[in-house]
Amino acid sequence: MTKKKLTVLILSGILTGLVFLSMIPCVYAETVNAGIILADDQGRILYAQNKEKPFVPASTLKILTSLAAIHILGEAYHFPTHYDYDAPSKNVYIKGYGDPLLTSEIIQDLSQDILLKAKIKEIRHIIIDPSYYAKPIDIPGKGDSLNPYDAPVGALCANFNTIHFQWDKDKKCFISGEPQTPLLDFFHADIRKTNLRQGRITLSREQSDLYPGLLLKYFLEKKIPVTGSVQVQAFALNNSAPRVFQSPHELKAVIQSLLQYSNNFIANQLLLSMGAKLFGEPATLEKGVRAVQDFSRRHLGLTDLTIDEGSGLSRGNRISPNEMLKVLGKFMPYHGLLKHEENEFFKTGTLTGVRTRAGYLSGKNGRLYPYIIMINKENKGYESILNHLKNMTNQLQ
Repeated sequence: MTKKKLTVLILSGILTGLVFLSMIPCVYAETVNAGIILADDQGRILYAQNKEKPFVPASTLKILTSLAAIHILGEAYHFPTHYDYDAPSKNVYIKGYGDPLLTSEIIQDLSQDILLKAKIKEIRHIIIDPSYYAKPIDIPGKGDSLNPYDAPVGALCANFNTIHFQWDKDKKCFISGEPQTPLLDFFHADIRKTNLRQGRITLSREQSDLYPGLLLKYFLEKKIPVTGSVQVQAFALNNSAPRVFQSPHELKAVIQSLLQYSNNFIANQLLLSMGAKLFGEPATLEKGVRAVQDFSRRHLGLTDLTIDEGSGLSRGNRISPNEMLKVLGKFMPYHGLLKHEENEFFKTGTLTGVRTRAGYLSGKNGRLYPYIIMINKENKGYESILNHLKNMTNQLQ
């Protein structure tokens, strides 16, 4: 490169920077508690405010959790569920390994897999083993509400540990809010306690352990007799090679559901599964946090990260805009997993007094521009900041 060309490039960069600075409105200066970054697809910062200051990321933390899961579990990973049939006792044994998308449809498929491969004519008890996760696991920031984000985690869970219900005026009874899911009698008393005609309840830890087995029993009984009950206990299978039922969802599909629906349950199932893979079962919160922190330090160079869990529920989580930019840089090949509106791929985060947003703006030149907005006190200026970042990106050639 000639000195003349180098001089032109340097001057062009200086002029571009001056143009950007001239476009920054006064709201940036007024919003003292805002962390802001706009960068190009090479990680060069075009504008920054409080870039080194740690902020509560809220749900934007899910991007880091997702990136760590892709690295540790593998983007094509499928969650397994192990099962076996003991002919003398006629018991079916099921052990879960943290599948966050074990829904009614998949449990029905599992029942068919059991019937076809084990060639069972009759079942006595269904034994559920949730011991791959330690008990209890309390997620920091999680409450005791009926909201799905407060559902308990577990090694073997069904339908995100929630039950969707509605009142049928013609039948004059509660029915399932999802046609593919039966509403089991076991949960009617809890539904009536809500005094709601429709909605969703979050299961207790004890209920969440039983629920997958109860659904499995329901689907199996359509084909063969199940004469016993659903029981929860850790077990050692006599068969050293139990049958494996793999989730039809590869990890990338799981992460897409996590990010687009901001599912706290999925985020922490991933965190716990990462910990168990790296440091052995049973999965614990401490192992999961350590797995993400180690990944962040070794592969992203994050040194000031503080996390309590993987979803962003905890106010103890802290990350600076500059460190979040490193996350976005590595996550760029997977940006299509984020929510997409117009020229933006993004993840938002909201807690009381906290509003955050991170993702990529697509420029007219076809390039992606990572950006971060973190406001941890007043929400003043959030929309204005976002609009100005979009305007700045649109003017790039």
